[in-house]
Amino acid sequence: MTEHLSEAHRTTLGHLDRHPTTHNLEWHDVRSLLEAVGDVTEEHNGKVRVTVGDQTLTITPPRHKDVDESTLLEIRRLLHAAGYRADPE
Repeated sequence: MTEHLSEAHRTTLGHLDRHPTTHNLEWHDVRSLLEAVGDVTEEHNGKVRVTVGDQTLTITPPRHKDVDESTLLEIRRLLHAAGYRADPE
């Protein structure tokens, strides 16, 4: 299901799938991946609504460049529910 993703998006997806979760994944990279696989809408309150397939998640973007672990886990669950996983190595 990742054939249509760029190499950068597949790399970001791989980082999201890592156990333990990586702690230095930048919001710019995560948002770019989410835009490639679903619909991303900024709400008036500054939050970002992401819909992938029939799954929707509302995220508060980080104040700094890196995404916190709890948000990464929520995004991982969203992507897995929609069938997105890193390609096996």
